[in-house]
Amino acid sequence: MDEILNQIEKFHGHLGPYVVIGYKMGEIANQMLGSDPFKKHALVLTGVQPPISCIIDGIQISSGCTLGKGNISVNDEGAAKVQFTDKNGKKIEIALKPKTKHEIDTTVTDNNIIQFSKQIYAKSNEELFDIYEESS
Repeated sequence: MDEILNQIEKFHGHLGPYVVIGYKMGEIANQMLGSDPFKKHALVLTGVQPPISCIIDGIQISSGCTLGKGNISVNDEGAAKVQFTDKNGKKIEIALKPKTKHEIDTTVTDNNIIQFSKQIYAKSNEELFDIYEESS
């Protein structure tokens, strides 16, 4: 766990709960759609305003969907949500549970951000996300 969190911190510049959330979202996409980043696209619905936009960096790290590859897009909906689509049209949507988002937004401070981020990383996907799957 510590090595992954170190990689996230190195890429993003600091460790925070939203970049960890994004990392876990990308891991889910890899499990459900395969790990080849050239065979999927991510549509992130966070917008580009921090701190929620930090999810984008987490998704890039774990899923391999990156701006450079052109297989990640961002819509400005202010939602902690991403839609992944594979080349066959299979789509998954991963949304942070409102309770968890509220907890992040009201609990995280400069003094507890690292410990809180580690706690988020340790939680199960079922605790953190609502996941929807559809096939074309």
